Amino acid sequence: MQTETGAATALITNDAVVLGLLAAILGGVFWASSLQHPWAKKFFAVIPALLLCYFLPSLLTTFGVVDPESSRLYFIASRFLLPAALVLLTVSADLPAIAGLGPKAVIMFFTGTVGVMIGGPVALLLTSWLAPDLMGAGPEAIWRGMATVAGSWIGGSANQTALYEIYGAGPDIFSIFIAVDVIVANVWMAVLLWIAANQRKVDKLFRADVTAVDRVRDKAEAYELETARIPALKDLIFILAVAFGAVGLSHAIADPLSAWFGATFPWAQRLSFDSSFFWLVLIATVVGVALSFTGARKLQGPGAAKVGSVFVYMLVATVGLNMNIGAILDSPVYFLIGGVWMLIHVALMFGMAFLIRAPSFFLGVGSMANIGGAASAPVVAAAFHPSLAPVGVLLAVLGYIIGTAAGWFTGLVMMQIAAGAG
Repeated sequence: MQTETGAATALITNDAVVLGLLAAILGGVFWASSLQHPWAKKFFAVIPALLLCYFLPSLLTTFGVVDPESSRLYFIASRFLLPAALVLLTVSADLPAIAGLGPKAVIMFFTGTVGVMIGGPVALLLTSWLAPDLMGAGPEAIWRGMATVAGSWIGGSANQTALYEIYGAGPDIFSIFIAVDVIVANVWMAVLLWIAANQRKVDKLFRADVTAVDRVRDKAEAYELETARIPALKDLIFILAVAFGAVGLSHAIADPLSAWFGATFPWAQRLSFDSSFFWLVLIATVVGVALSFTGARKLQGPGAAKVGSVFVYMLVATVGLNMNIGAILDSPVYFLIGGVWMLIHVALMFGMAFLIRAPSFFLGVGSMANIGGAASAPVVAAAFHPSLAPVGVLLAVLGYIIGTAAGWFTGLVMMQIAAGAG
């Protein structure tokens, strides 16, 4: 997703230079995190490296060095590196073990969905009481913009676009809530990355039963140790061949398939079936799952998951570019509304996790499968452990399927609240 940065001109507009900056930031973070100095160990015990790889690029946008709206790096990373990472992380995954994780991941996912559906109307109701002058009317009514965020936070960008068309949000309110969507969601993602780095402490807080997650993680690590070897050149070529061969196949199928669904079935938009990105993610995941039952799984030995993780880190850096912290100063009240909305979602997630003793992994992936969709859920899942990335993908796909319908219902509730306030 893109956000309004408010920057007239950026200092750097050449994507090759921006890519070099992002690579340098990633290299600098990993170099610093490998230092043996006591201060470095203390710092990275509190601030995980992945969080810095996400946060530091946002400063380039915040201070006007880069304008993400004019950059193609996020598009390239999400359309090429993301599906490649999904294939490489899935091909080495133990799918039968993942299937044995139990129902808690699905319970936490739907808790997140309900949190978004409740949080939006509550935030709008508070706004109607405390600041009725913000409610607006016609296409620029605040509830119309919030309805598009509901679609995004349950499904993804395709669902958001569908609700933009359904509820006819005006361009001004839509642009404001795109910024609210991106910034608030990215701040929460930063918190989840911190939780991933401190998952043992959070699991202890939840009194969580982590045996199923540990079993998957331990089996993955044992398999990696058993098959690990120094990669030869041909191994790396094979890894890239599998990754980008699958990406090419996914694009070849996704584009015509989405166009066919969109032209043939009127209901396709409601389920995101007319979105090529939906099919791209789904097909890449299916290809990775299929390959995990073949000899391709042996690519884990020379480092398929590590190459996939490199792609994930590049994606994280480009996602970070979309977070302009300074945008909060332009429309602070709207960001406050988004913050209240997100806090309700978060409170329900923590409450349910404590109630069912769910591991922090289920909280993180269940929430981000709603809030961030297919571009963010596997990143958060992989932050807990690379072998768990497929869980994030599968739940994000579920979010795409229900996102428009759930967002549409949430919009109807908010419309009634706005009518009552008027």
